Amino acid sequence: MSRTERVALLIGGVGGAKLAVGLAAILPPERLTIIVNTGDDFEHLSLHISPDLDTVVYNLAGVANPETGWGLAGDTFHAMEMVGQRGGAGWFRLGDRDLGVNLLRADMLRSGKTLSEVTRHLAQSWNVQHPVLPMSDDPVRTWLETEQGELGFQEYFVRERWQPVVKRIVFKNAENARPTPEVLSALESATLIVIGPSNPYLSIDPILAVPGVRDRIIENPAPCVAVSPIVGGQALKGPAAKLMSELDVAASPDSLARHYDGILDGIIIDTVDQSVVSELESRGTNAVALNTIMQSLPDKVRLAQELLIWAKEHYL
Repeated sequence: MSRTERVALLIGGVGGAKLAVGLAAILPPERLTIIVNTGDDFEHLSLHISPDLDTVVYNLAGVANPETGWGLAGDTFHAMEMVGQRGGAGWFRLGDRDLGVNLLRADMLRSGKTLSEVTRHLAQSWNVQHPVLPMSDDPVRTWLETEQGELGFQEYFVRERWQPVVKRIVFKNAENARPTPEVLSALESATLIVIGPSNPYLSIDPILAVPGVRDRIIENPAPCVAVSPIVGGQALKGPAAKLMSELDVAASPDSLARHYDGILDGIIIDTVDQSVVSELESRGTNAVALNTIMQSLPDKVRLAQELLIWAKEHYL
């Protein structure tokens, strides 16, 4: 890509963080901005927890737990074990060092700092140079209406291990939220907008629900391409496929392209789904089948390189 081209990456947790690492390895900070879902944020034990922001920063810093993709490598869990043993809400497992990060975030927010300012401070403390932006400094909370009643995202995802059947997803306070000036600037100046391989309903939709975000993507003539998190009818991680089934949507790249209808120009799917390429292109969506499995750093860098090469050949 030329020096003038800029990428805006929209992502949620572990899957998106992997692509962020790959892109960050080949693009300098001034050419890559990472916009992160904060619909998963919640207040727990009087702390403001930002799981997706931390996951992205930890992965970019190379300090994430390699087995889970979230949390800190080598962390211990004595504090939360104590909480649980004494009758508290120990179901959300914050590592001891991770807890220290969240204590600092809570203190900075109480002192009047914005979530963007806190995130920038934490990222720089890990020597992460690429901009990592919360989708908004205003609270947006993902809630799920399930057969067991209404559940906050972390209650559904962590406490209930995403087993309740979902009937509807709600992004509370989204209508009152605003994207930060940094988010708007990144979307306006991008020459390529990438939707990462994150859960479309739980990680990307909260970002798109913030007024102004979708409009900026549509108004920008730059191409918008997505990387499918669905491989062979299954999600590589998390409840995406299960959720799509419960919402009466086929777990397929075609469904994903339809979900992003109106903003999507192209989609990258896995080689397992090669046969779907012609169907996608017949509907006007450019598509390519690549190996989207990212298990190692070379995998992440390879996919990022192939994504940029394909986008340049088709759009730039």
